Amino acid sequence: MVSARNALPSTRSSITHKFVIGAHEGYLTVGFHADGRPGELFIKMSKEGSTISGMCQAFCRAFSLALQYGLSVEEAVVRFKGMRFEPMGATNNPEIPEALSVVDYVARFLELHFTGVRRG
Repeated sequence: MVSARNALPSTRSSITHKFVIGAHEGYLTVGFHADGRPGELFIKMSKEGSTISGMCQAFCRAFSLALQYGLSVEEAVVRFKGMRFEPMGATNNPEIPEALSVVDYVARFLELHFTGVRRG
């Protein structure tokens, strides 16, 4: 079965969230479909040109395409939450005090803000 891509319009709404994991600062931008569903992600890490910056760009490109081809945010959270690799550690977000990786942080941020799942 081949799925059709649901690309975002040229002009779209988005939010940008600043985060810190350990000594690494970054900005997560979530772009929205017209109905308010997340449809793309961008991560800008403070150390441009670094391996972590390049891997974040690759992750976001693949994640965005997956969303546009029908992967739900809930399913993405299941797949990416809990991934463990550097950088990891304390964050500046009281809702997510510790992150196992940038990918884990993004999945947990999306879970908190774009799914019906709420932690108690």
